[in-house]
Amino acid sequence: MSEASSGIKLNNQNLSKLKKEIRVPSYNRGELRQNTVHIGVGGFHRAHQAAYLDDLLALNGTERWGECGMGVLKSDDRMRDALKGQDFLYTIVERSAEKQTARVIGSIVDYIYAPEERERAIEKMAAAETKIVSLTITEGGYFIDEGTREFTAEHPDIQHDLQHPGQPVSSLGYIAEALDRRRLRALPPFTVMSCDNLQGNGHVIRKVLLAFAGLRNAALQQWIAANVKFPNSMVDRITPVTTAQDIAFVSARFGLQDAWPVVTEPFIQWVIEDDFCNGRPQWEKVGVQLVSDVAPYELMKMRLLNASHLAMAYLGALAGYTFVHEVMQDALFRSFVESFMKEVTPVVPKIPGTSVTEYKRTLIERFSNPTINDQMTRICSEGSAKIPKWLLPSIAELLEKGKSIELLSLVVASWIHYLKQGIDERGQALTIIDARAAELTAIAKTAGTDPRPVFAIKSIFGQALPANQLFVAKAEAALQELSKLGAAATMRQYLSKTPQPDREN
Repeated sequence: MSEASSGIKLNNQNLSKLKKEIRVPSYNRGELRQNTVHIGVGGFHRAHQAAYLDDLLALNGTERWGECGMGVLKSDDRMRDALKGQDFLYTIVERSAEKQTARVIGSIVDYIYAPEERERAIEKMAAAETKIVSLTITEGGYFIDEGTREFTAEHPDIQHDLQHPGQPVSSLGYIAEALDRRRLRALPPFTVMSCDNLQGNGHVIRKVLLAFAGLRNAALQQWIAANVKFPNSMVDRITPVTTAQDIAFVSARFGLQDAWPVVTEPFIQWVIEDDFCNGRPQWEKVGVQLVSDVAPYELMKMRLLNASHLAMAYLGALAGYTFVHEVMQDALFRSFVESFMKEVTPVVPKIPGTSVTEYKRTLIERFSNPTINDQMTRICSEGSAKIPKWLLPSIAELLEKGKSIELLSLVVASWIHYLKQGIDERGQALTIIDARAAELTAIAKTAGTDPRPVFAIKSIFGQALPANQLFVAKAEAALQELSKLGAAATMRQYLSKTPQPDREN
């Protein structure tokens, strides 16, 4: 990120000089204990978990629970430089159609760039002061095969960390080495808390860490299994990638020079399984939901919010849209997303005290927020990882229930068509961001309007759905219509034969 050229530079010394409308930390940051180490300090973490902790620290009588950020990727040096240059402070700008507000977050008080400070990073987590190690490392950081859902032990990073445990390169390697040192020193373990957008994220990190530890040391694996807790969590806040325009806006509107601010929506939610082995902050005091079972909440989010993002993603990109709110301003797309939600609702869990109807209304409002500028390239990215999690389970369950999969099949087909086309319907090149982009585009282009070659990728589609003749037929018909009619005309055709959602309910 390039630094803003004007405004008051953000740091501890200048907090008192900022505009009165900007909320700043009211607590003494020097008193904070670094009880949490967070791996993967990106925009989402800074808009979400770190903000909740900042809210908690603003309350009187709460523990002085601070955070040390950590980056394990080589590219994390950019975040280190941005935060270190401003005493680890940063700005959150909340944007809605009605107003825009700014606050400075002070809950992160240190940052370790692990590639250059491996030993310091390991010892930070191994220290008794660390009670929680939390993660936002994206799906790829868990080394899970999408098709088999098993740990990919053969990955070069994993093999490196098994052979060189004191010089890890993966998050798993750092965590395992730190836990092993605590075991050998007879220290209690820390809780490992995933905050990634994965179903059963606590179960996932437990599974892969135990698998990794088992390849390293049976005694370590047994100790982790017996002592470490891995709470599941559901996180939600739409947080686009920070742009140069955002940095300039913070400077112009708030008179603040911040190297890497975060722009996000007012909405925020965090649901955590209350299962910790070494204490936790009193998050419930600032609106975090501590529950015994997170699964219904995360299923509702993944099948409505995340899947609806995919519903608009590839069709919207094909139609030539740049931003999510532009898509939602198109009456055709808005109607399609609402109808998509209705089709998936039979497999959305019912949660006591939660209205699914109201949740869907809120999602439409959030998607339509004209100030967030959430880019289509972001929600289109990594489809090979998102589709198996957010679309395919709903299709499988709807098929079991004998319910409609018309619109969901069209969304899967739109992804294949997007990969195949390479350009949108306005003649502009599509930016395909996916770890498997070369492989997928080659297969999709060869396949034409037959989805079977793409469905044959077991690591994405598994075995059951590609063997389901109804699903294959629906996807093939949708792919043919997209190729013949384009995105908008195909959507109109599908909506004409789909019951429309009742706007009153």
